[in-house]
Amino acid sequence: MKIGYPCMNKTINCGVKTFRLASYSETRLMEDVKSNLESLQSMLKYNVKENMMFFRISSDLIPFASHPINQFNWREHFKKELTSIGDYIKTNNIRISMHPDQFVLINSLKDDVVTKSIGDLTWHCHFLDSMGLDKDAKVQIHVGGMYGDRDDAIRRFVNAYNLLPDLIKKRLVIENDDRLFTLKDCMQISDEVGIPIIFDNFHNECNNNGETNSEAIKIFSRSWKKEDGIPMVDYSSQAIGERKGKHNSHIDIEHFRRFLEETTGSDFDIILEIKDKEISAKEAIATANKLNRLVVK
Repeated sequence: MKIGYPCMNKTINCGVKTFRLASYSETRLMEDVKSNLESLQSMLKYNVKENMMFFRISSDLIPFASHPINQFNWREHFKKELTSIGDYIKTNNIRISMHPDQFVLINSLKDDVVTKSIGDLTWHCHFLDSMGLDKDAKVQIHVGGMYGDRDDAIRRFVNAYNLLPDLIKKRLVIENDDRLFTLKDCMQISDEVGIPIIFDNFHNECNNNGETNSEAIKIFSRSWKKEDGIPMVDYSSQAIGERKGKHNSHIDIEHFRRFLEETTGSDFDIILEIKDKEISAKEAIATANKLNRLVVK
């Protein structure tokens, strides 16, 4: 098991720089991408030192990457830096993922939204390819909107997926969500097109078909082929006293321990979707280590 966190590190004050579309210039873009890549390198070095061997790279790392205004060839301009980061990731056996925002909807009823979504997925996959990462570096999305008809929404996703280029298909994964599409719905899609599923334990607590954590892990793991790498899990828990579905600010370590104990015997990597990120990751790693679930450097 590898454990990590998404996008930014508060301990070393590293994240991503971005700006408004109205302020766009190629010079500003180059400056921010350069800074963002330097921050990414710093976070990866910190993570290796702390044995946080799974990291979700921010989708804001290349500002306006899929917007028509951005005609800058960032892949060529930053080729040396991207290759260097990719080499560091591979040398240290770090697991990588990315997660485009909620506006990426390949099952949308609107053709222009589908087109924009494919453009967004394309740049994410180009970015991971530019670092020379294997197929186990994934790009995750939700199934999308239901639009009043679950079966039709699933059918649109399947149809759209089948038309995607291999560039995207080799990296794309879907996750169960907290309101619309359950693990069972995702498995229906996976069984038809072969797309792997990221299991979100918290979403499954909010929206499920009665599966225990142990059962759910065994179910979703079937969707992963050897070349996709170890199955991925997004982990969080309910923030006490907040609306249903709000993520905890800090890890509930007893909840996390129970989750690991319930899934003993299953192999998966975990991204902690918890607000204090690497702070909670340290506690999670210590707990997983005590239970002999952790990959040790």
